[in-house]
Amino acid sequence: MEFIYILLIVLGLSLFEIITSIDNAVINAEVLSTMSKRARRWFLLWGFLFAVIVVRGVLPLLLVWFANPSLGPIGAFMATITGGPEVAKTIAQSSKPLLMGGGVFLIFLFFDWLFLEPKNYGLRGERFFHTQGVWFFAVVSLLLAVIVWFALSLGAMMAFGAVVGSTAFFIIHGFRQYAQEKEKKLLSGGVSDFSKIAYLEVLDSTFSIDGVIGAFAFTFSVPLILIGNGLGALVLRKLTVSNIERIKRYAYLKNGAMYSILVLGVIMVLDAFGFHIPPWLSPLVTFSIVGYFFYKSKMSLKAVDSVLEEKTNLQ
Repeated sequence: MEFIYILLIVLGLSLFEIITSIDNAVINAEVLSTMSKRARRWFLLWGFLFAVIVVRGVLPLLLVWFANPSLGPIGAFMATITGGPEVAKTIAQSSKPLLMGGGVFLIFLFFDWLFLEPKNYGLRGERFFHTQGVWFFAVVSLLLAVIVWFALSLGAMMAFGAVVGSTAFFIIHGFRQYAQEKEKKLLSGGVSDFSKIAYLEVLDSTFSIDGVIGAFAFTFSVPLILIGNGLGALVLRKLTVSNIERIKRYAYLKNGAMYSILVLGVIMVLDAFGFHIPPWLSPLVTFSIVGYFFYKSKMSLKAVDSVLEEKTNLQ
């Protein structure tokens, strides 16, 4: 049963990493197409190692350490590897502010997509919310106020965690908006390969934060996070250089990613408030939501291909 649980966690982390980073893979593919072969090879090898070891490995460890400063960096790492049930319970209890901040970050990320981002409408009601974008800041501000109000009853650190989560969201959101503007300049030419690699590394780091924070809804084990997110990052690198155009045709994968982010964010907030959340729920929810939107995308793609084939036959 322990092996099945670990396998479920790793596969869930990998899937979550893939679907939350598809946009990143698309941008990588577009920028890489303007670079020399040598620069592309360098980024795909060393950039991958940096993204996995530093961002997806060190960042979760730092977050666990900051949430448990008494352990120290080495103690936090060893505890996540060798600690028994009591150690794991201690880490989970003392990391409640981390869960609170991560949950708020993910929930804000979902509402940003729902209200502001262009999208393929996969569910009824998405079009309505997209036309009400002006309400985004009002909704997340009121939501933060409610969460902080209830979190104060559990301690100042819980409320502070919620505020940090919202602050982190707006900082990362600003970086991504700047990156979108920078991408146009990179694709227009006149920029060195070194500058493009530096841009892609920074962009990959900002996109990776979603996956790293969401990983704590699955587990606090840094090695499992590293393995799961690393496998997902490896698949994304392969898609970036081989079949990204095919992936882009699956219109509703982003919808699946964002609804998964919403549910995982809610799970993290509820867990922080003391609700018992079964450890298998996060991967199960991720597989179910992504599976539904993958099927929906496949049916939509099949219908489009059928229409194109019919038009070709008529000609």
